[in-house]
Amino acid sequence: MLRSLFSAASGMQAQSINVDVISNNLANVNTTGYKKSRADFQDLLYQSLRVPGAPSSEGNQIPTGIQVGLGVRPAAVTKIFTQGDFISTGNPLDIVIEGEGFFQVTRPDGTIAYTRAGAFKIDKDGRIVNSDGYPMEPAISIPSDTISISISTDGKVTVLQGSNPIPTQVGTIEIARFINPAGLLAIGKNLLIPTDASGDPQTGIPGLEGRGTLLQGFLESSNVNVVEELANLIVAQRAFDLNSKAVTTSDEMLQTTIALKR
Repeated sequence: MLRSLFSAASGMQAQSINVDVISNNLANVNTTGYKKSRADFQDLLYQSLRVPGAPSSEGNQIPTGIQVGLGVRPAAVTKIFTQGDFISTGNPLDIVIEGEGFFQVTRPDGTIAYTRAGAFKIDKDGRIVNSDGYPMEPAISIPSDTISISISTDGKVTVLQGSNPIPTQVGTIEIARFINPAGLLAIGKNLLIPTDASGDPQTGIPGLEGRGTLLQGFLESSNVNVVEELANLIVAQRAFDLNSKAVTTSDEMLQTTIALKR
């Protein structure tokens, strides 16, 4: 009975984390470039009351044994990097990556962070920056007399200046891909940073070496499926209810046992 109390309690805690993950997915359903997360769980140790394969008193071999589980624990919260839907904006500085890869931005401390959110702007110095003012890496500056901006699928940024009919290339957007993007560390603000688990960034021209291509005038929406998340939320709620019922049942059994000595 004590085992069942702690096992059920671990189940309630696990489902609470599951609801936290689902709630964060739903909260970011309209976040540009957001990738949904999934909670993974694993069972805890087992108490072996009788080991499978042990000899019985009659000289036979026990086929199954007796093992009692001790509950569940969270094993991982994994980001799912499937492609989100594309939304047409017509903004020349809205860019999506069609395929694998991440945009690079330089943080205030000089380190590079990675993002799928392609809602870029121009700051007062003409640099292409993200919504927090972090400049794109490598840095690209747009001349003040620019009247139109074009971005090719392989990242070339060209502009038309004033009355000059000849386009001028002002830079090239490079993107990075990782062998294990699920190993990236999310730090908020739509940014991710590499870890030992993600591997080193493989930076280069879009469309080469497995990197995706760019598409101008579009944004990538969140890949959260609201119907799927709501169904998962109901399942998690019911699992929490079942575990709470197991706690109540174990408590009633303990009360009955204690009452026997009266």
